[in-house]
Amino acid sequence: MAREINKLNLQASSLITRIFILLFIIFMATFILGPLFWLAARAFVTSWTFPNLLPDGLTLDWWRVITGDESLKKAIRNSLIISPIVVLAASVICLPAAYAFARYKFIGRKTFLIGMFAANAFPKIGLFAAIATLYYTLNLMGTVLGVIIIQLLGTIIFMTWIPAAAFAAVPQSLEDAARDAGASKFRVFRDITLRLAMPGILVGMVMSFLHAFDEAQGTYLVGVPTIYTMPTLMYALVLNYPAQIAAVFSILLTIPSIILIGIARKHILGGQLAEGFQIK
Repeated sequence: MAREINKLNLQASSLITRIFILLFIIFMATFILGPLFWLAARAFVTSWTFPNLLPDGLTLDWWRVITGDESLKKAIRNSLIISPIVVLAASVICLPAAYAFARYKFIGRKTFLIGMFAANAFPKIGLFAAIATLYYTLNLMGTVLGVIIIQLLGTIIFMTWIPAAAFAAVPQSLEDAARDAGASKFRVFRDITLRLAMPGILVGMVMSFLHAFDEAQGTYLVGVPTIYTMPTLMYALVLNYPAQIAAVFSILLTIPSIILIGIARKHILGGQLAEGFQIK
């Protein structure tokens, strides 16, 4: 009798657990996918008025507006040009620093790492305002270079922390064995260190691109009205265009993120992103 009661209790507990898991999955799916479904629906409807359950009609006119509006096309072009430049600049600046943090012990190493992380833990609008004052002095307001520098600031943590962890994970014994076999320092770095650290570097580059591509506050402050990117143009779209145009533009804004996350998914799920914040 007691065994049957325990069995029933276990079955009831298992059922409750499954119900909670199912409710959690439904909640997360609604929270994550719901806005995307709303955007997709809005992007193809003529109008959708409350309390109608179905849209008043379907159309592709909103997509034609995007392809025909020069200001919208220019913003897309700016984002697709500036963001890769930011990633390239971040790689040139940060990868040597990441290697140094991974391979060398020097005074202030942990202080630099923690300070770099802490600088990104606070709202940046005050920093952007101070930078804008400096930009006026250097005549960088409303310039592509000024926007690149602003976006570059937010990528430093990704292109330093994550590749540093990737470099640190490469066994020193492999490099020493290659050197003993007669390989030069450059060949050891190219064929062993860089190749094994490449997944972490790829994740850092993806995260840097996504940050640069989505950065709006600083870009708006120092770039507008001369330089518009896709995120900064969203302000104008929300205020001055129909909601359907903003929905189409939002979908276009998410496409690069989805593609890059898909490319780097194996390494992100494999722990490369998490390892980047576990530097010893």
